Amino acid sequence: MDVSLLLEYGWVLLLLIALEGLLAADNALVLAIMVKHLPDEQRKKALFYGLAGAFVFRLASLFVISFLVDVWQVQAIGALYLLFIAINHIARKLLFKKFESKKDEQKKERKKSGFWGTVIKVELADIAFAVDSILAAVALAMTLPNTNLPAIGGMDGGKFLVIFAGGLIGLIIMRFAANLFVKLLHSKPGLEIAAFAIVGWVGVKLAVLTLGHPDIGVLSYEFAHSKEWKIFFYTVLIGIAAAGWFLTKDKEVEKLEKAS
Repeated sequence: MDVSLLLEYGWVLLLLIALEGLLAADNALVLAIMVKHLPDEQRKKALFYGLAGAFVFRLASLFVISFLVDVWQVQAIGALYLLFIAINHIARKLLFKKFESKKDEQKKERKKSGFWGTVIKVELADIAFAVDSILAAVALAMTLPNTNLPAIGGMDGGKFLVIFAGGLIGLIIMRFAANLFVKLLHSKPGLEIAAFAIVGWVGVKLAVLTLGHPDIGVLSYEFAHSKEWKIFFYTVLIGIAAAGWFLTKDKEVEKLEKAS
């Protein structure tokens, strides 16, 4: 690889690590909520099964998608799915959460599962998290230049390795550093919305790739893989992340302002 190629791959890997970190924190928070009603020993076991499942499902998703990555129908489904989860999460966070009643909360309390029921729910959540993570990673990596590394499945070896590295680092973050990210999301709640807005924007990128596929031709293949589109995409992506950071008041500061 030449220096410019290494820099481009390194930049995408850093973006993947940042995105995986935020998504891993959100995933870890969801898993923690799902198992919190269990006794301490069972809670640890359920989380262990959850982390093991997360590794298996992400690896399986990556290998499956590597064989289907150039099929435009798969790209289209992936784009729609990423846009759906982003819009759904942001809408629930900003709009519908305000309308949840205490009765709904009480119903949730009554419906809590036992140990194995909770483990099954955790594994189902892992499958959804794995698909979210790998699709977002694939969309980010798809427009990277090909390398001289041998192909894995239907994907260039370099692209496969950068997606695999991003996903693996995301799992490590989920296991060891998730608490730090959870605290960060609690103090800067706008980052969670920004993370899912980025997922939606990555869905737009996958949609552009789909529309620029030779079999579709709505957009030109050259535009979908052009430097101009890449620059615009990453500029907006950084803008979303910056907005999530700077436009969200720190909760501690907010509390002090309310107290005064």
